[in-house]
Amino acid sequence: MLVRGFPAQAFDTNCYVVAPGQGEQCVVVDPGIGVEQQLDALLREFDLQPVAVLLTHGHLDHTFSVTPVCGARGIPAYISSQDRDQLRDPAKYLSPQTSQIFGGRLEWTEPDDVKLLDPAEPLEIAGLRFGVDWAPGHTAGSVVFRLPGDEVDGEAGAPVLLSGDVLFAGSIGRTDLPGGSWEEMQASLRDVILPMADDTIVLPGHGPATTIGRERQANPFLQDLAPVPPSRGL
Repeated sequence: MLVRGFPAQAFDTNCYVVAPGQGEQCVVVDPGIGVEQQLDALLREFDLQPVAVLLTHGHLDHTFSVTPVCGARGIPAYISSQDRDQLRDPAKYLSPQTSQIFGGRLEWTEPDDVKLLDPAEPLEIAGLRFGVDWAPGHTAGSVVFRLPGDEVDGEAGAPVLLSGDVLFAGSIGRTDLPGGSWEEMQASLRDVILPMADDTIVLPGHGPATTIGRERQANPFLQDLAPVPPSRGL
């Protein structure tokens, strides 16, 4: 499996490209502000053909380039139903500080083809099988994407988690914006993140990569959160 990422021109939002290997179809995850030129260069370098854009949530720093990236290739964008409205009118969900960056005005066109993610069903696309977990808290419709460990040079690789703004190295996403919820974030960390294997490689929406094991031990927001055991009986 080939995974490459780079930061956008603003907010250091990580844009990722995921493919089974060089010369294959691929997906683009969270194309933020000003990523088109660097994305095109990466696609040429590895001879990749995008077939979809996956969005971990609807915030503009993760979706700013979704329409040109999709439109140039005639491909769909995938987003959760709870964050679908953010592709129609992202300005409603901006913080006052972010709104000022755009001078209080934002010219925006949503992608022509928007498909809704179903957390109950894995997403099979570009020769890959993504697990999709609903993980609200940062936004009402935040999701994380999971990829199982793959065979790399004959050895089993570690699982990969594209965590968006749910989990960072040493921190978590903010919960004070419209649609955010501290209580829902705690539940997502407890019930979605903590049950994952320690060797899971975490590729976050901002900042460096980490692992679940490292965050379990050192991330202050994961302390004293125990996964809820499954209920039994009546």
